[in-house]
Order: sequence, then C-alpha cells, then structure tokens
Amino acid sequence: MSLPVRAAFFLSIFSIVSSGSAEAQEGFWSGDWYLTLGGAGFVAPKFEGDNGRSLQFSPIISLGRQNAKQARFSSRNDNISFALIDQGSIRAGVAAKLIMPRDDDTSDDLKGLKNVKLGGEVGGFIDIYPTDWIRARAEVRQGIRSHDGVVADVSVDAFTDLQPDLRLSGGPRATWASNGYNDAYYKVTPSQSAASGLSAYDPGGGLHSVGVGAALTWKATEKLELTSFAEYKRLTGDVADSSLVRERGSKNQLMFGVSASYKFGFSLP
Repeated sequence: MSLPVRAAFFLSIFSIVSSGSAEAQEGFWSGDWYLTLGGAGFVAPKFEGDNGRSLQFSPIISLGRQNAKQARFSSRNDNISFALIDQGSIRAGVAAKLIMPRDDDTSDDLKGLKNVKLGGEVGGFIDIYPTDWIRARAEVRQGIRSHDGVVADVSVDAFTDLQPDLRLSGGPRATWASNGYNDAYYKVTPSQSAASGLSAYDPGGGLHSVGVGAALTWKATEKLELTSFAEYKRLTGDVADSSLVRERGSKNQLMFGVSASYKFGFSLP
C-alpha cells in the first residue's frame, strides 16, 4: 500500500472517531451499556491455507449502548466493533481484530517459515441495510505487529426469523489483502525454502478469498444466544498460488461449529 493511500486510510478512521468527539464532551460514556461475552468452538484448518482441520476456540466480545438503536443483524464474522454513527439503515465506527501467533507449533507444515507474532488489526467498519432483511458490511483494518498490511472484508447476509427466537442467516463473503499481509503468511524466501523444503515464493496483494457462510441462531433468553454455523471459502490469486498452499495445503477452506454468548447490562455515571 502506497504512503498516500495509507495516509488516506488513517485520515478516514480519524474522521469517524472525531465525529463522536462532540458527544464525548457531553457525557458520551454516561448511560446504560451492555457487554456481551462468550466463545465459539469450531473445527477449522490449523492455519490459513492448511488442508487439515483441528478443534479450536475463539472469544466473543461486544460492547454497546442499551438505549442505542440495536443492530438489526450481527454475525460471528463481525470483529470487535463500536458504532460511532447509527442512523438506522447505516452504521459506522471503529473495528479491531485480535491476531493469534502462528509458528511451527501450530503445524509441522510451517517448520522453517517465518513466525507470525501475536498482534492485531485496527480500522473501521460500515453496515448498510438496503432492506429489513439484508445487511451489507465492510471492514478495513491495518495490521499491527503480526503483519504490516491492510485487510478488507466484505459480506452480505440475508436473515429471516423462522420463529420469534430462531433466526436463519447467510450469504457471500470476500476478502482483499495487501502484499504486507500476504508476505507474512504466504511468502517463502530462498533461505526459508532451504529450511522448509517449500519452493521460494513472493506474493503480491489482491483478492484473497471468496466464500459463503450460514448460521442458525437461537435466542434462548433475552441475554443468552446459541448459534451453529458453517463457513466455506476458496483462496484465490497470489494466495492460492503460494507454495505453502499448493504443496502442503488446499485452496478450499471449511469450518463449522457452535457458539454461545451472554449479555451483561451496566450503567456509567
């Protein structure tokens, strides 16, 4: 990503954050809030591009106002986010994602390759509701410590309530990643090639993957939600051509699992 584009990215995030500054001066944090905590257990590839799967776990964390307009739909794919703009059909704000480390303890297939450090991604999101039963979401995030690239996720979900407490949802997904991200996960230098046995490879940026997902969510109580889900994506472009994927992995990535979350309410003066 060029310096002007990266600067524009951070300026756009700053403008979103600044839009809430006036409210902050008027007691933005005062009022009733909720904190949602939970976790998801799922079977998925050990690492992005792997051809084997293992049982894994990820946390669920969400923070918002009790008295604010509630989002009509949320997905387990949504990263940690906080809306600074909420006009009903459009929501926007800041988003963040925790990146877990990746090394040869993750899989023997990664021996000899560069380790990916524990880090994160920070950026912004926008939700658009063109109808009462469709949501389109885009997230753009800059890597911190784990990688120095930019990642953009786009998804469209249709959702319908089969019963008042049972919701079915699903739709297409796509991810774009810059070469800074792909270098961290898919690059194989000549020295790494000698150590790992993989062919040397230097990826660029571009469309990372396309796929589809679906979920069935049961609202057991006003505060407790249980969800079963399945996701499929196919790696594309320079990512799919990586020697790590071609020689030891697979373009086809499938995951499925269940999650549970509980919403706590609290107030701030």
